[in-house]
Amino acid sequence: MFCFQDFLPPTLYATLLSQERRGADPTIKTLPMQLDIFRSLWGHRGDRRSIFSDVREAGLAGIEARLPLTADERTALLRDLKEHELDYIAIVFTDNAVLPDQRATPAQHLEDLDRKLGSAADLSPRFINVLAGNDRWPLAQQVEFFGNALELARKHQQFCSFETHRARSLYSPWVTLDVIRQVPDLRFTSDISHWVVVCERLLDDTEDDLTPFIERVHHIQARVGYDQGPQVPHPAAAEYSLPLAFHQDHWAAIWRSQAARGYQSTTLTPEFGRDGYLHHLPFTDVPVADLSQLNEWMVHAERQHFSQINFSEINFSQITDPH
Repeated sequence: MFCFQDFLPPTLYATLLSQERRGADPTIKTLPMQLDIFRSLWGHRGDRRSIFSDVREAGLAGIEARLPLTADERTALLRDLKEHELDYIAIVFTDNAVLPDQRATPAQHLEDLDRKLGSAADLSPRFINVLAGNDRWPLAQQVEFFGNALELARKHQQFCSFETHRARSLYSPWVTLDVIRQVPDLRFTSDISHWVVVCERLLDDTEDDLTPFIERVHHIQARVGYDQGPQVPHPAAAEYSLPLAFHQDHWAAIWRSQAARGYQSTTLTPEFGRDGYLHHLPFTDVPVADLSQLNEWMVHAERQHFSQINFSEINFSQITDPH
């Protein structure tokens, strides 16, 4: 069970709890929360050690990348992480990478997750970002699957954050909210660009209450989507200012929720990528933007964005253990 006090220094938690019990003013004047930005290795080519050096020089916290499937690969990755003093967010897919085998059962997905969570221990990741399940399963199967997945996370003593992603169980905000009602202990990686595509609109209608989801988000993958695609050509372009503003409002809501939950630090990974996401010109197949520059722009934009969030009015009475 992961409780909010796990993210607070014991002395701070004890002080706040004491103040609350004494009936003291519960308003927290300052609740500093650090933004740790990670670099995704999706789409990056070339020598990994060179990339790790760049990550270190950029002042980023670490890398987010797929869990290597062989022991030798995990040993090599661990060596490079230690050499460059970088943290690691592991990405795990249940069943196949990205798109699941349509014949694979929930039991097979769980067996695969069990095996991969065991392997992840070799790298001591900060947490594991899991792309789980299949969008075709009915709700009852989804609920049972996620309940069992949480048990596996507890078995392996790994913090699992389940990502919102097309083709997977959490492809839709409405399915996700239904799952939350029955498995409230789930924690999530929000890549809301996928939901924007699935719903073909920015989820900013007054009826689009994502509060139960926002209250459970652990990690952000920062990519800007729009109604017809998961990745705008460039987030700085004026014609995509509305999608950018929507995504940033969503991320800000998550940060405020995390501060209210007692997080000392939060993680964000800019994730503009290739594989049909990056726009190309017809006939010439020339990319319309440089992938590295897109993600660097997001790093700078979100550092500035985060610095402008006002955390000074967080109230201790709002800090609750969702469990």
